[in-house]
Amino acid sequence: MLTGLFIRDLVLIERLDLQIGPGLTALTGETGAGKSIVLDALGLATGQRAEVSLVRQGAAQAIASAVFAPPADHAVWSMLADKGLDGDPGEDLVLRRQVGADGRSRAFVNDQAASVTALRDLGAVLLEVHGQHETVGLLDPRTHRPLLDAFSGTEPMLAAAAAAHAATREAQTRRGALSQSAARAEAEATILAERLAELDRLDPRAGEEAVLAQERALLGAAEKALADISSARQALAGEGVSGRLAQALRAMERARERTVGAGAASDGTAAGRLTEAAGALERALVEADEAAGAIDRAAEAFLFEPDQLEAAESRLFALRGAARRLGVGVDDLPRVRTETADALRALESSDELLRAARAQAESAQAHYRTAVGRLTAARTEAAARLATAVERELKPLKLDRARFRVAVEPLPPERAGPAGADRVTFEISTNPGAPFAPLEAIASGGELARFALALKAVLASGARGLWGGPVLVFDEVDQGVGGAVADAVGLRLKSLACASQVIVVTHSPQVAARADAHWRVTKGGDAERVATAVEILGPAAREEEIARMLAGAEVTDAARAAARALIAA
Repeated sequence: MLTGLFIRDLVLIERLDLQIGPGLTALTGETGAGKSIVLDALGLATGQRAEVSLVRQGAAQAIASAVFAPPADHAVWSMLADKGLDGDPGEDLVLRRQVGADGRSRAFVNDQAASVTALRDLGAVLLEVHGQHETVGLLDPRTHRPLLDAFSGTEPMLAAAAAAHAATREAQTRRGALSQSAARAEAEATILAERLAELDRLDPRAGEEAVLAQERALLGAAEKALADISSARQALAGEGVSGRLAQALRAMERARERTVGAGAASDGTAAGRLTEAAGALERALVEADEAAGAIDRAAEAFLFEPDQLEAAESRLFALRGAARRLGVGVDDLPRVRTETADALRALESSDELLRAARAQAESAQAHYRTAVGRLTAARTEAAARLATAVERELKPLKLDRARFRVAVEPLPPERAGPAGADRVTFEISTNPGAPFAPLEAIASGGELARFALALKAVLASGARGLWGGPVLVFDEVDQGVGGAVADAVGLRLKSLACASQVIVVTHSPQVAARADAHWRVTKGGDAERVATAVEILGPAAREEEIARMLAGAEVTDAARAAARALIAA
């Protein structure tokens, strides 16, 4: 639902704030008063082309803002998310457009900068305009099938067809993948078998390259390390450090014995110092013996099998060679081995899997054909009902010479999809005996608007309701008609407004009298400045406006009485 329209410096409107209610709203006014400016503002806010001429003379920019209140489940919210725009379902949605006097245009959605394309896409699901110059959605054949489905209530069948189509695509994709996999595996069977045999012989293990590289480095250093250890051992052995320490210890012990034997006190200074020196030499001798043992133990750590280095290098070179041939790292060899074995097993079972996949694809395709057949039958039956109902509506709208039909034709098999296998087009014959043709055959914009009204009136029973459907705007749908035909237009607009919010620009008092809200557009000013204003009419002013529309320049009491009668009808 459109709840507000706010205009700043647009053509002849300096400032206008309109609060819009549900039901049918009529815009009336003298020819040239500027009723189209309101529609221009609405079109500008919903992404239509911006012209510099829309900027009021002397103003820096024109601004049009349209405030909508879509329900929480409206498609516009998911569209917002797809476009990366923020919006809280159930709250107001504000579309705003600015056009500068320099021709530059900016678009906003909920005060977020957006592209004009985004604004237009959002406006397309919120607003439908049917009139003299606008591009009418009904002329686009892409809208015809969804409209027929909405009328016929085939949404469950459509959902079933979409699900069957998705299942068919999935089954066909699986079948194709298995076919390609089987063909590739069969062509590579010999290569795979040789590869697996080589990898089985190697039996690669995760992290083995690092372990072998470390082992090779250690083995390569072992020979020189053993030579150094041997030199250290020789330095301590025999008459080396240990021998000289033992000689020194024995010499100190003899010196102590001679000193004590000469009568020196055993605890005197000389004997004590000799004892201290002998103890130090004894400790050093013990440490030297322990060092020799440690050296021996260190040497044991470097005792390897004679061919161990050669074996490590051979293993490492074999692993790296296999990895290089396969174009992977050494650590990836265990994974490649597993994948190769899986590929060979798949080859062995591919025939069975492929037969199952083909059977599944054929079953899914048969299910899809059944679902599509039911959908086509329902659409064909509904097409006849829709054509009859629309033709019934055309007669009171002074289009009784026109004939309408809904063509349901099969699509080429390759174009069948989730929406079925039908091409649906609305066609019309404007004169008896004339062939049916696309809706563009309707030359008059007013006739096209009335045709849209007839179709919308028929489809109203399947609409989402006041808050869920698009806002419908009819511009001079009553052009060229009057009397009973104009009254029929008003009745149908009123009926349509029970399901959707409707705004109509009209010159017909019969139409204006059916409105729930009535706006009068006026133009005034002086020689230097002209401005357009919009006034929301109360009961008395509304009666006077409808009387003016009936009587012309001079409003008579008879015209006022006729206006009251129209409003009360």
